[in-house]
Amino acid sequence: MAHNPILIAGGGIGGVTTALALALRQIPVILFEQATEFTDVGAGIQLSPNCSRVLCALGLTQELAEQGFLPQYALFRHWRSGKIISESSLGKSAEEIFGAPYYHIHRSDLLNMLVGAAKAQPLIQLKLNSRIESSEETDAGVRVVVNGETFIGRGLIGADGIHSKVRENLFGKQSPTFTGNVAWRALVPTNSLPKNLIQPAATAWWGPGKHFVHYYVQGGAMVNCVCVVESKTWQEESWSIKGHFADLAAEFANWHPTITTLLKNLDETKLYKWGLFDRPPMNQWSIGKTTLLGDACHPTLPFMAQGAAMAIEDAAVIASCLHQQQDVAAAFLQYEKLRKERTAMIQQLSRRNARVFHLKGIAAWARNRAAKRAGGSTMKKLYGYDALSAVKKAKTGENK
Repeated sequence: MAHNPILIAGGGIGGVTTALALALRQIPVILFEQATEFTDVGAGIQLSPNCSRVLCALGLTQELAEQGFLPQYALFRHWRSGKIISESSLGKSAEEIFGAPYYHIHRSDLLNMLVGAAKAQPLIQLKLNSRIESSEETDAGVRVVVNGETFIGRGLIGADGIHSKVRENLFGKQSPTFTGNVAWRALVPTNSLPKNLIQPAATAWWGPGKHFVHYYVQGGAMVNCVCVVESKTWQEESWSIKGHFADLAAEFANWHPTITTLLKNLDETKLYKWGLFDRPPMNQWSIGKTTLLGDACHPTLPFMAQGAAMAIEDAAVIASCLHQQQDVAAAFLQYEKLRKERTAMIQQLSRRNARVFHLKGIAAWARNRAAKRAGGSTMKKLYGYDALSAVKKAKTGENK
């Protein structure tokens, strides 16, 4: 194995998971994060079996069990009556079927455990306050300049988000499109709520023009809430814009008492909102020895809870490709080929759900009837995917 490291731009969940997956394959890594510390400003995250199997393979099984929450089922409910529209089993049942657990976890808790594992790995160098200023492919690999210092690696992976500078360097500036949805996020202390108000489930309440999702994080100590409302305009794209409680309360004023009780008990000083932006699936992710990963190439709306999962899957696949091929450009093309169809499917289904969740009138009634009859084929397609063996299966001609 060549001694030159793989360079990674971006120290979020996708970037750090990729660093760990590469180090597990004995591939050295230098990761550059432009912030002064590793932080994730989001709230909760759902780790379905397709991505938790990767995290467990990286040695995080015990920490996930300690810091995560194991939901027993997934529910879709009517916004006003609370009637259950659809129900699916999770918990031990999902683990038995798909071979890995389904967890809810706080995003910061997940990032902290990933960074902790990376710091303990001698093959990984983590560099904070380090933004890649320029990159250039050479015979030896890729040369980047960071804070005036030059680094050379075998290849460069852009895991630097929807506003990826690596992507911009490869393909030019392309602005994302506002989807017409604004999301609010908040955490509610469980001990401030009536006992047993919130079930041990991933619950989505469907309403006209908006929906509300809640589930436990931090071992059940907190309830994570994500509230998505249709909006015609949005000026800023940020995860850290403070929201005004009165505005959110007005949006859900006539909803089921469970929702209004959650809103009354949230911490108003930690209420945030952000616009949901999107990009169409890309035809190409890689040029030579530089490629993209996660939101940099396939930003995914949060209507299937699969955005971070896709980046985690990417990490496992790209590490396998680089492990099997010395030619970095060929490995990146193989990775891209293995991942494009699946990530495009998830992007498209998430985009579709953005419409389906918010239907009104007779269309909503028809949707609810269809949801009752829906089988488990979508769950199998989502959760049954094994990124750890995707390269091997492709070589033997098995279905992905």
